[in-house]
Amino acid sequence: MKRIAPVFALIFLFCLDEASGQEKEWTIEDCINYAITNNLDLKRQILQTETAEVNFLKSKMDILPSLNLGSDANLGFGRSIDPVTNLITFKQNISNSYALNSNFQLFTGFNALNTIAANKFMLKAGLEAEKVARNTLVVELLGQYYQVLYARGLEEVARQQLELSERQQFRITRMVETGKEAMSRQMEMESQVSADRLDYTIARNTANQAITILRQMLQLDPGTAFRIALPDPANILLTENDFKADSVYRIAAQTLPRLRTIEYELKAAEKQISAARGLVAPSLTVGGSVYTGYYKVLSDDSGEQAAFTSQLKNNNSQAIYVSLDIPLFNNYNYGRNIKTAKIRKTDAALRLELEKNALYTEIENACLNYSRGMDEFVAAQSNFEFNKKSFNVVEKKFESGLVDVTDYSAAKTTLSRAETEALRTKLQLRIREIIIQFYMTGNYESISFI
Repeated sequence: MKRIAPVFALIFLFCLDEASGQEKEWTIEDCINYAITNNLDLKRQILQTETAEVNFLKSKMDILPSLNLGSDANLGFGRSIDPVTNLITFKQNISNSYALNSNFQLFTGFNALNTIAANKFMLKAGLEAEKVARNTLVVELLGQYYQVLYARGLEEVARQQLELSERQQFRITRMVETGKEAMSRQMEMESQVSADRLDYTIARNTANQAITILRQMLQLDPGTAFRIALPDPANILLTENDFKADSVYRIAAQTLPRLRTIEYELKAAEKQISAARGLVAPSLTVGGSVYTGYYKVLSDDSGEQAAFTSQLKNNNSQAIYVSLDIPLFNNYNYGRNIKTAKIRKTDAALRLELEKNALYTEIENACLNYSRGMDEFVAAQSNFEFNKKSFNVVEKKFESGLVDVTDYSAAKTTLSRAETEALRTKLQLRIREIIIQFYMTGNYESISFI
């Protein structure tokens, strides 16, 4: 048993090393979840919402009565007033007072209630703005993710073309060695392999650049391992849909946070106008206070003086008051506030109309692009299947010596372009479908990205 224990320990350490050496593969869901949690711009948007929440809470607290406790202490020299006798004295003295004040605004032209309503709508607008920022971030990440998928697809096509050329080069080289092929044909094939290797290198570097851009969008910490789990493009299923711009817009107008954000801002502006008008109305305030104090002469001949607690009890006084404030002229401050609030409301209404027009234009273009993309995808897929069959025929002729390297290379290039175009149209159609789904749902949680 003593000999077996070290063996198990070594196996355990080896397993740990193996587990730690495996890099995490990031799916598109992982990228989105990480970005929503860590994106700095989104965090700043959340801070703005928190500010709106604080303003909303403050406006609600403003309707509560105020309560303040105050105290002061004074050391008097020279001429002063004795608060006990109300006579002038030149004796050194010390005084200490305490006051408790409270006031409550009974009526302020409904300014407080309208301010609460305005801040409530601004908070709702902030929450919707967060959703807009999240959706924008998701769309940007999704677009770059599919760009990576497309770049990797091009890299794979280039790799397959290189392997195909290398296989033909190997075959021709063997035939040259046996005297069945001329050396010139081997040189032509080597030139083709070199060109295909260059294309593969460019495609690989382009894919790496696309991954780097995605990593930068995620704002990952330096040194963080980043490897993307890419699905097979062949597993991406497409369904033919008949999207109508008017139908999609009617749904989007009710669900998209980008419209609700401005709608809440418009409602807030209406309440801000009412709040500004309330400041022109008379205001009524009631309040009360409690006061007490202590006074002591510090000279030796001052005689016996009342104790501290006795003075606080004897000097206690209370008061209540009612205050009426009627605004007459305030240097156009109130008028300026009303005018500014009206301008904000008009601006919000115009922004809402502009956003609706922009949204309809985007949806109309998205539906047209989807319909056009579906036609392009069907044509590209059919073209790829045709070129694949055609290339198989040319390849057999090339192996039989019926066509030269130039014709073979042209057929292979045509097949590569057809495969690349089929991949491009497929991924492009998928991203256009997802964008329309965003318009119809207003969130990313209910959308399947692959």
